Amino acid sequence: MRFRLTPRETSFYDMFSASADNIVTGSKLLMELLGADAPARAEIAERMRAAEHAGDDATHAIFHQLNSSFITPFDREDIYALAGSLDDIMDFMEEAVDLVVLYNVEELPKGVEQQIEVLARAAELTAEAMPNLRTMDNLTEYWIEVNRLENQADQIHRKLLAHLFNGKYDAIEVLKLKQIVDVLEEAADAFEHVANTVETIAVKES
Repeated sequence: MRFRLTPRETSFYDMFSASADNIVTGSKLLMELLGADAPARAEIAERMRAAEHAGDDATHAIFHQLNSSFITPFDREDIYALAGSLDDIMDFMEEAVDLVVLYNVEELPKGVEQQIEVLARAAELTAEAMPNLRTMDNLTEYWIEVNRLENQADQIHRKLLAHLFNGKYDAIEVLKLKQIVDVLEEAADAFEHVANTVETIAVKES
């Protein structure tokens, strides 16, 4: 790691960790959604909405700290990109749950559980990685694994689309389900954006 003579604002590390921990909460709510009946889904959606609002608050806190700090732990644009990508993950997960409720989806297509399992694993890895930004240690395996998970998510997404277009579903149902699986795929992409930003930060700090 590069040697510094200037002090650094360290509260960013805690805020990134809090944001990532909140994403784990969101991923667990996605897991709860699987197999839940309509009343339970509505309640899960309320809790997911609260988690998404907490994520917004965490993001705004990071931006406020960034705007009021003269010295930052790493480049300002990287802090902005990391906070924004973490926020995107929560936004996409909340949107997916909300769509399931709004569209009154009775049964999610087979394969969605695999999408959600990938997101849950990526959430765990991201939460484990954020505290390591303090030292930039043990991060290489994190971004490699998240990129692997994103490739896996791509494959699952393509199989889901093929399943949706196999003639089993009517046109309206296809449109509803496709939007849901597309949003879950966007969440997987957002996890990769976080990992790529962490890699960029680590390279700059090495």
